[in-house]
Amino acid sequence: MGVVSYDSEITTPIPPAKMFKAAVLDADNLIPKVLPQAIKSVEVLEGDGGPGTVKLITFGEGSHYKTMKQKVESLDKENLIYCYSIIEGDVLGTTFEKISNEVKITASPEGGSVCKNTSKYFTIGEVEITEEKIKAGKEKASEMFKAIEAHLLANPDAY
Repeated sequence: MGVVSYDSEITTPIPPAKMFKAAVLDADNLIPKVLPQAIKSVEVLEGDGGPGTVKLITFGEGSHYKTMKQKVESLDKENLIYCYSIIEGDVLGTTFEKISNEVKITASPEGGSVCKNTSKYFTIGEVEITEEKIKAGKEKASEMFKAIEAHLLANPDAY
């Protein structure tokens, strides 16, 4: 098994606590609303939203994936850090054992926030991950983040 890691960073004018609440704490409800073509639904299979919680994500008609399961690894509401792993589903294919993500939202000097994401791809065997696959994953994450940002800018009283 190999591990491939990459970091990404996205800035937004939304304050950190508000972005964390929307993008992490209420993501199960919000993402299917703001990106229905990508995510159709999120169902909690076990747990209360904290560490150990397992969720079933059903993709929308615009996706070439059907479902995946995510497990919450840790949730630090005080420091705005959320860690989760994709543990099952056609997203993993025959290439990955799991994909782990750490999302940390911090204040930016301009008054908004910076969302830092570290993704670790745990491969099955020795598999080469192309730059194109990593770029595609980054683009999807950025799309979701920007859709949440647009929703919050259009609905300033939300959260």
